[in-house]
Amino acid sequence: MSHANAALTPIARLRLGKLIVQTGWSISAAADYYRVSWPTAKRWADRYLEQQLVTAGPVVSSQLQDRSSRPLRSPRKTPQPIVRKIVHLRWKKRLGPVAIAEKLGMPPSTVHAVLVRCRVNKLWHVDRRTGEPIRRYEHPHPGSLVHVDVKKLGNIPAGGGWRYVGRLQGDRNRAATPDAGKNKYLQPKLGHAFIHSVLDDHSRVVYSEIHNDEKALTAAGVLRRATAWFKARGVRVERVLSDNGSCYRSLLWRDTCAELSITHKRTRPYRPQTNGKIERFHRTLAEGWAYSRLYGSESARRNALPAWIHHYNHHRLHTAIGKVPPITRLTNLSGQYS
Repeated sequence: MSHANAALTPIARLRLGKLIVQTGWSISAAADYYRVSWPTAKRWADRYLEQQLVTAGPVVSSQLQDRSSRPLRSPRKTPQPIVRKIVHLRWKKRLGPVAIAEKLGMPPSTVHAVLVRCRVNKLWHVDRRTGEPIRRYEHPHPGSLVHVDVKKLGNIPAGGGWRYVGRLQGDRNRAATPDAGKNKYLQPKLGHAFIHSVLDDHSRVVYSEIHNDEKALTAAGVLRRATAWFKARGVRVERVLSDNGSCYRSLLWRDTCAELSITHKRTRPYRPQTNGKIERFHRTLAEGWAYSRLYGSESARRNALPAWIHHYNHHRLHTAIGKVPPITRLTNLSGQYS
């Protein structure tokens, strides 16, 4: 890709080369026509002729891009065994450049340059639990991969839950809630809400439903409706990634994926980081909707979910995709910015 101040774009370089090599213009005349110096015109004419000989066919503009200025050899580059020691101390000991430099007898600036090159210069680039680099990925287009998971929340008693009214009043509201059964501790049993979410890996657009269980029949139904919802927005779901929950290991889930022509992938056991995008969405869901304000009842909270999902998809700025709403990554939609 040409730099910002380049006199010639790749297309103009192609035309200049054709003038000199094929049409027979002189280098001076072509340079004067394109308002560039004689050496510049000669360089691109030589590149055009070189590409013509190599490909033995027509030259295209992409073959006349700027070449890398990186040297072929870097004899003073930090040796690879030293680089491995630096990265090992960073991963396992979580040491900074100064401490690593002291142990290895090197300048801290050199250590910092190696850490930047290996992309572990920030501690948040490293997984806190395992000490390994965080592997970030993003699929190239919407629908290439969707993440599915279920968020389990306790139902809110009539009058509000303990988070906003306190433990004492929360227990009273819980006991006074009609139709609340008893658990094994003889306490009022309110049940749970299960939020089934389907999140697109590329755009972060999400589809969510609330149900009273996380059975295979419910999960398969959510997948069918989510696939239709994405299809209405021009997205064809190709793969789905889930954890190892029983509903995602069921035969019904397998058959549903096969019927919808979706490839199913599961995460490694006890490795929720693989499905981290939807895990992070659930944290945002809890902060922005589930526990964001006082709800007088569970039905009030459930009724507020569709509006919050719309806000998340259409208006909330997502830092992982350049501080734009997720819906902006789905193009040519009617009402996209409403």
